[in-house]
Amino acid sequence: MTSYVENETKITFDFDTDALIHQLVEKVLDLEGCPYEAQVNVLFTDNEGILLFNKEHRGIDAATDVLSFPMIPFEHEADFSVVEDDFTFFEPDSGELMLGDIILSLEKVISQADSFGHSIKREFAFLVTHSLLHLCGYDHMTPEEAQVMEKKQEIVLQELGITRD
Repeated sequence: MTSYVENETKITFDFDTDALIHQLVEKVLDLEGCPYEAQVNVLFTDNEGILLFNKEHRGIDAATDVLSFPMIPFEHEADFSVVEDDFTFFEPDSGELMLGDIILSLEKVISQADSFGHSIKREFAFLVTHSLLHLCGYDHMTPEEAQVMEKKQEIVLQELGITRD
């Protein structure tokens, strides 16, 4: 599993973000039964940066916490059979499945952790997990979909011991 992480801010945290992302990707893909080694790209930005991405890609002129750009057109959540006969979803050099891109506002991570009264690490892990589920084809447009995502997010965080402390 490979995660490419780029930080275009000067913000750093007191935990290893790269290692945590790796753990989260592994846990989500295990939970979803992904049969492939995978690749994820993650960009850390600030509120101004994510506002520009949100405006350009979603037409929303507001900062958000995280954006997900899936590479795989899932017909059903985490049905990885959709890529079986299509090599365009795999990185040619490594053979890894290219899941997609995550853009995360580190400023939002900090402010939301404070608002929700839990650690920055917990908020960071929650948002990355949320985004990874989007990369696996999940959405939360209906209450039922939201409930499924929330349950999966909680399972991942609990299994890694990342609680609301």
